[in-house]
Amino acid sequence: MALEIKRWPKKTIAAGYRHTVGLQSTGRVLAVGDNKYGQCDVSDWRDIVAVAAGNAHTGSSHTVGLQSDGKALAIGWNKYNQCEVNDWRDIATITAGWRRTVGLKADGTAVAVGRNNECQCNVSSWRDIVSISAGDWHTLGLQSDGTVVATGNNRYGQCKMNDWRDIVETGAGYLHSVGLESDGTVVAAGLNKDGQCDVESWRGIVEIAAGSNHTVGLQADGSVVATGRNTEGQCEVGGWSDIITLAAGCAHTIGLRADGTIVATGRNEEGQCEVNGWNCIQLSNR
Repeated sequence: MALEIKRWPKKTIAAGYRHTVGLQSTGRVLAVGDNKYGQCDVSDWRDIVAVAAGNAHTGSSHTVGLQSDGKALAIGWNKYNQCEVNDWRDIATITAGWRRTVGLKADGTAVAVGRNNECQCNVSSWRDIVSISAGDWHTLGLQSDGTVVATGNNRYGQCKMNDWRDIVETGAGYLHSVGLESDGTVVAAGLNKDGQCDVESWRGIVEIAAGSNHTVGLQADGSVVATGRNTEGQCEVGGWSDIITLAAGCAHTIGLRADGTIVATGRNEEGQCEVNGWNCIQLSNR
């Protein structure tokens, strides 16, 4: 099974540090969980086509929305100006990492704002990018030829993917990176203390997501596999079915079913898994 690279993929669900975000077919946004910094105050957003949630293993978070006209909105913790995206234009897709926001423009270039102590926002020189991923301290860009560029913290080799080829999707966690190959197999680099990089046996994968210390894969039949830290039950996805897209947060995982409903597992102390009754946009990743 050969997969095609999806240009500018737009996420309709997002898992942050301790909150969850979902996009409805009306263009409105739902959010639940920790709201200490107002990251769930999105009820007045309109005409949204994609969402992202800042993730962090150490706390704080923000939410980002992409409007149909290519403009971006952001709300939540803003100490490092990660919510200062109001002047962005012609954005094709968005992602959010720890204390920063990254946008991919329709011309294949990227913009970033927020904490840059480890050069994780140094993306201005990137070209021919088709999708982006933001981890805690590093950022990945997938190029149209199936190779990956990276910037930011590389202490554990999470930015060492010079030998990666035929990649169709990437994911960035706390200190690890994952890549989905066109044949449905998965590669990983970086810290593997909790087994978050143990993906070499996976087959038939059509989508991946990286949480802080765990990795999740969507299989072609709608089932889900997961590996890595499971202290909060974030890898308990064995019974899921009919999933069409997924997202991984700090310590929870969410999946969107074909009927528009959402399932969630993992940390729920802040109510980030209370998604019963939600109905979100159905996007097929086949």
